[in-house]
Amino acid sequence: MSRQPEIALHHAGIWVTDFERMVAFYRSIFNFHVSDEGRYPDGKRLIFLTLDPTAHHTFVIAEGRPAGSPSTVNQLSFRTDSLASVRHYWEAVTREKVKRMVTLTHGNAWSVYFWDPEDNRVEVFADTPWHVPQPCGEPIDFAKSNDDEIFEFTRKLAGGLTGFQAFDDWRKETALAMADERKLVD
Repeated sequence: MSRQPEIALHHAGIWVTDFERMVAFYRSIFNFHVSDEGRYPDGKRLIFLTLDPTAHHTFVIAEGRPAGSPSTVNQLSFRTDSLASVRHYWEAVTREKVKRMVTLTHGNAWSVYFWDPEDNRVEVFADTPWHVPQPCGEPIDFAKSNDDEIFEFTRKLAGGLTGFQAFDDWRKETALAMADERKLVD
């Protein structure tokens, strides 16, 4: 039996009813930096927040929670070290025969999403070398493509999008922006 790749819980997202109030609340308490914001195809808003200039986001707030809904979990995300490791977890999830699974490249990450037995969305992902503004998601198929093909597909996709840059450059820019924001708070 081979050694299982290490993973770490990386970011969480919640569905909310009152988007503005929830964004203001979390930013006020934790001083989150807004790394991206946008809309889902259905027009509902989402915002990507971070406290770490090496991580695009550590918390996501998404509009769409129905009033009175018992669950506010958007996803539980676990970061791993490589595309090969994402494939490892895709294979493990495939063996579990989950009811629902989606595999995507976000341009800045490769992801496998699956739903647990209580219908909570879980993600295992690895960063790519690139950054593109989010949200971005294109299907990838681990069953039909090898890692080299997925890497090349993602490189071409990311390189063709507005806002494309090396992820290291995005991290440096974000660190500077966050330092400037801290100066205003201090």
